[in-house]
Amino acid sequence: MEDVGPAKTAMPVVSPLAGEPIKRADAERLAGVLKAFADPARLRLLSLIQSNPAGEASVTDLTEPLGLSQPTVSHHLRILTEAGLLEREKRGVWAYYRLVPSAIADIADLLTPPRKRATKKAAR
Repeated sequence: MEDVGPAKTAMPVVSPLAGEPIKRADAERLAGVLKAFADPARLRLLSLIQSNPAGEASVTDLTEPLGLSQPTVSHHLRILTEAGLLEREKRGVWAYYRLVPSAIADIADLLTPPRKRATKKAAR
């Protein structure tokens, strides 16, 4: 069984909303990840995978609900995996995709203003 994890997209240390300038390289990495999010089909893919009772799905599980061809779904899954939002596990001839919860949480933290972030964590 071959486990292919997400691409290692290093997230910026400083949020663009933290009150200090974000470094250019960090901004470029964050923009790449956000660009992966910024597509309706990819948002639906993340939602379909997350809502699957097994917490994972193969391309064949996703083509019909999306109404897209297998090559198109595979293309979107590759982009999400390269952005570090999904991990891929190869089992025989099939590949299964799962969300990377820490990647989604890291993005949410980066986009939450520091004052709101402190309040949000205190409320937990």
